[in-house]
This record gives sequence, structure tokens and C-alpha cells, in this order.
Amino acid sequence: MAGERWSGSFSELVTGPTFVSVYMRNNTGSCDRQVQQLKEVAGELAARGFDLIGVSRDTAGSHLKYCCKLELPFTLVSDPDYRFALAVDSLVEKKLYGRVYTGPTRSAYLVDGEGVVLGLVEKVDSANHAGQLRALLS
Repeated sequence: MAGERWSGSFSELVTGPTFVSVYMRNNTGSCDRQVQQLKEVAGELAARGFDLIGVSRDTAGSHLKYCCKLELPFTLVSDPDYRFALAVDSLVEKKLYGRVYTGPTRSAYLVDGEGVVLGLVEKVDSANHAGQLRALLS
């Protein structure tokens, strides 16, 4: 599915054990490190029977370009209305340059095929996200 535009429901993507990693925006420093960490661990997770999905509010078009640019082997999902964050109760108040807004936490979830959360990384370390996902499997 990587590099393809698809419009369906999120639940259609989660058909088995899946890691869902939430990040803020394509082409930004910390988020790029987080996504590179996902790319590093994607093959290992797939070999162990896990799918991987990255979620941000970027548009589907932005995701398509980003996926092709980085040659990502996993799916990126556009979530401009924070539906996933609402479903997992992870919307929080944030501050950036004095501006207050609501947004999702940078976190990762291990969900089963029914969408039940089996594991959680509450605070993603963008430089060691691969290690955090591996730790959920231990």
C-alpha cells in the first residue's frame, strides 16, 4: 500500500496485529527521525507478522510524496480531524511559539485485528522509536 492513494476506513487497514505510530508532520526534523526509525524496523515487524501504519494530519497527497521520497515500506494515513487520537483519547493541549492548540500526543500503539490496544508507547523518542517498538514485543 505504500506509495498508493487509498480512501477507505482505518479499520479496513487493521486486519491483524498492527503498530500505529502517530507523528505531527511530514518533512520536519523530529518527525523525519521518527519515520526513519519506523522504516528501519518495518521489515523486522513484518517478518514477525505485524503491520505498521504512520498517522499524521498531513494530506493524502503529502503522504504520497513523502512515502515516495523516503521509499517507505509501510502505509501513511491522513488524519486531519484527529479521529484516531479521539478514538484512543490522546488529544492534549499544546503550546508552540506562545500559541495554544489541541493536537495528538506523539505516541505509538500496538493494536490487534479488532482494534483493541495491546501495548502503548506513551512518549515516542524520535531517535529510538525502533527500539521502543521492539520493547513492546518483549
